[in-house]
Amino acid sequence: MEKRRVVITGMGAVSPLGHNTKELWDAIKNHRCGIDRISLFDPTSCPVQIAAEVKNFNPEEFGISSKNASRMGRFTQFLLAASLEAVKDANLDNEILADEKTGVIAGSGIGGMDVIDQSFNYYVESGKKKISPFDVARLIPNESVANVSMELGITGCAWVVSSACASGTDALGVALKAIRYGDLDVCLAGGSESCITDYAIKGFASMRALTSQHNDCPQKASRPFDKNRSGFVMGEGGAVLVLEELEHAKKRGAKIYAELAGYGASADAYHITSPRPNGDICARAVRHALRDADVAAESVDYYNAHGTSTAMNDVTESRMLQDVFGDHAKTKMKISSTKGMTGHCVGAAGALEAIISTMAIYDSFYPANINCDEQDEACDINLVDGVGFTGNIDCAVSSSLGFGGHNGVLVFKKYKG
Repeated sequence: MEKRRVVITGMGAVSPLGHNTKELWDAIKNHRCGIDRISLFDPTSCPVQIAAEVKNFNPEEFGISSKNASRMGRFTQFLLAASLEAVKDANLDNEILADEKTGVIAGSGIGGMDVIDQSFNYYVESGKKKISPFDVARLIPNESVANVSMELGITGCAWVVSSACASGTDALGVALKAIRYGDLDVCLAGGSESCITDYAIKGFASMRALTSQHNDCPQKASRPFDKNRSGFVMGEGGAVLVLEELEHAKKRGAKIYAELAGYGASADAYHITSPRPNGDICARAVRHALRDADVAAESVDYYNAHGTSTAMNDVTESRMLQDVFGDHAKTKMKISSTKGMTGHCVGAAGALEAIISTMAIYDSFYPANINCDEQDEACDINLVDGVGFTGNIDCAVSSSLGFGGHNGVLVFKKYKG
């Protein structure tokens, strides 16, 4: 069967850098950091007191009623807000949304962690007697896409992909294949996460995954590929891209940002939290994605790295890049991790970085890799320095490497008709 082309016709984002795509992209272009002291709970007793929160989020400002919001986890509110923006941006009418070939597919690594934290505390404080009838429906991961489906009248499909930090990327990959081979014509695809809670932060801190060395200087905490990096910074948010079959988009005169041309995945089969050190299985996912997109490695202009600012990820990813791209990764291809600005938004990370990669192509701009004051010698790759710059991008790759060895990779191309 001939592969149908898939394009991006709308985007929506709720992130630590703003409440819409424009605010997110403006912050990226101006290398602003969204990391600060935690305000969602009192972090005084935590070894880690910083995070990349979505600041001043009020679901009613996005058209979500207070009644409906009260029955949703925060991660669902993020996904719905981003979906509403993406639908408006793509100019999708009710007829398209209700079509049997329109779906919604989103990633979430954890689900309603805020609901779990709050409801279990209430359960214990009540003497293990009181549980809200809404708790289970608010915390399960699929309630995010279920609420988007109900709000927008989408009946084609409503699926959640859960593959840790690769969830958002894998959701986009599943949507790409569903459209490419005719199951769908339009899909809202992305991811959301909200796990900045007392329990979650202490849990990730106990694994020594989070940096605890920058409580006094939050904006310097996330340091991808820097020699003195010490762990990632927890983020949160939601991001949705409208993926559409090319002829369907052209027929209705849709604006086209870029083409989503390829997807690859692999599993390290190595360790529940650590990547396979030599990066060979991750490299396989990148090669799959490039082959799927019919793109040569030397044709990639920009690579948006997973780049978590952890000791193991950044070295492993650098080895993988050297394996796949050779000298191109050291000399010509521009590389940056935007997690220095957004923090690590887990299930939303891949979707936010898909928007950033799309906008990099559409707006001809290479995002910066901030806070890399002294590049680790083991990360011998061609990083964009602390300030981004204008330049043509015909092809971009974005990778997500999740706990458990989940590797997901997307390839984006400039749309050329």
